[in-house]
Amino acid sequence: MARDILKTLQEEHDLLRSLFEELKGTTDRAVKKRAELLERIEANLIPHAKWEEQVFYPAFSERADRDGQQTYAEALAEHHAVETSVIPEVHAADPGTPEFAGRTKVFGEFIDHHAKEEEKTMFKMARQLFNAQERAQLDEEYEAWKASPEADAAMMGEKAKAGMKGAVRSLTQ
Repeated sequence: MARDILKTLQEEHDLLRSLFEELKGTTDRAVKKRAELLERIEANLIPHAKWEEQVFYPAFSERADRDGQQTYAEALAEHHAVETSVIPEVHAADPGTPEFAGRTKVFGEFIDHHAKEEEKTMFKMARQLFNAQERAQLDEEYEAWKASPEADAAMMGEKAKAGMKGAVRSLTQ
């Protein structure tokens, strides 16, 4: 099968959806399971989001028309909201509580909404803006980036920020 960045990103969206479904099925007593699932969600989401912000979205924006620019702006705003508000709220809750369950449900719904919008609108536009060879090249670059020290640094930085913001929020609640 030919490589295609849009297929890879779609597969990652599907994986995230399944992880959130699994998380939704846990009880307050499943503290360890909830923490492990949150870790897996972040390990998949953070590199995905950072690469989109640093590479895919700017490349898309360079070629997009006005509607594409609006789609680009919406995607960035959704990433920002998850990074600065939703994830820290999740980290501020104890995994053995209904608050954690509620916050991770909202987190999952937010991610699902964002993924659906990308798949329905941005990816449709991107198929017109990038030919198959360009999409394959982006896919190869993404795979290499995920294995790079830069991706590791992005992951560690985002997790540290989320943990710090979560700690502050838990103290101020």
